[in-house]
Amino acid sequence: GGPAGMSAAIYAARAGLKPVVVAPVGGGQLVGKGVDVENYPGLHNVTGPEVVSAMRTQAAQFGAVFECETVTSIDTSQRPFKVYTNSTEITTHAIVVATGAESNWLNIPGEYEMRGGGVSSCAICDGAAFYGKDVVVVGGGDTAMEEALVLARTSKSVTVIHRRDEFRASKILAQRVLDHPSISVKWNSVVQKIVGEKVISEETDTDGDNDSVDLDSEQMFVTAAILKDVVTGEESKISCSAVFVAIGHTPSTQFLEGIVDFDESHSGYIMTKGVSTRTSVPGIFAAGDVSDAIYRQAVTSAGSGAAAALDAERWLSEEGLGNEEAEFEAALMAELMADDVGTSSADHYNAYEDVGGKVSGVKESVKTEL
Repeated sequence: GGPAGMSAAIYAARAGLKPVVVAPVGGGQLVGKGVDVENYPGLHNVTGPEVVSAMRTQAAQFGAVFECETVTSIDTSQRPFKVYTNSTEITTHAIVVATGAESNWLNIPGEYEMRGGGVSSCAICDGAAFYGKDVVVVGGGDTAMEEALVLARTSKSVTVIHRRDEFRASKILAQRVLDHPSISVKWNSVVQKIVGEKVISEETDTDGDNDSVDLDSEQMFVTAAILKDVVTGEESKISCSAVFVAIGHTPSTQFLEGIVDFDESHSGYIMTKGVSTRTSVPGIFAAGDVSDAIYRQAVTSAGSGAAAALDAERWLSEEGLGNEEAEFEAALMAELMADDVGTSSADHYNAYEDVGGKVSGVKESVKTEL
């Protein structure tokens, strides 16, 4: 339901295929972004849900069909494939997997309520919104180090919270973080709670006489984080404007276990062949975060979704598969034409036979008279 799936649907529909998009209503990480999407070319002053909505509308206009379901399993033992959801069964020749990768969260009080209000899992996406402010990064792996270094370029200060006394990240990244003047580390600590305050925007009417409060625009914004020392049990409070959770991602690919090959170096991510989106199973293609453990951006996902649709269309053409509705119409037309030829030959009418003569041309008829 995100950029990869929508892009694949648009390209597939424009290629004359019949794409069916199977995704839950709230699918896609972009839907969970309440802040503006500022790093997607051509977009300005739009939120994640608005971007996804526009993509869905465009895909639907070209003929894509949407099933608000969740895929539970796929049967590849026969052709065409069978895709099972929580309530339906879909038969298809080709599958583009674009189920994404979910960010791992802390599951602590305040985290869910303030997503889009200072809680994020992507420094590249949201870091610029906290220019000159104090921010916190949670984690100790390479992802956390990269997030901290990115945020240090624009934030006033970055505090890395790690539950151990040393980082799990690669030595070179860890050292860069430790040496950076704007980054500090709190060892042996975990975040217990994220604290914030509600902000209700006030909108002035067109006459400028009365101020009206829009309750729908109420949003919780981060003001601090409550920490706990795992060694002493002591709690402390750190003021900040944002908390970036960088404890990894989990691809939504469980339903493909035992079917396609996975990337051994990145658990849960689908292995693709070369620079294509083809997987180990002919007819199954992977797009977006399910096969991208590095970038995980909306714009790169959209690009890989387009590539997957192009790969799928070419594969279908190579295999002689495609639009079954058109193939059925062509077969029916051929059958009707064959029947018409047989009928016309059996009921053939010869005007010369009515005059009782074997006349085949003018010259022959003239010769007969002479």
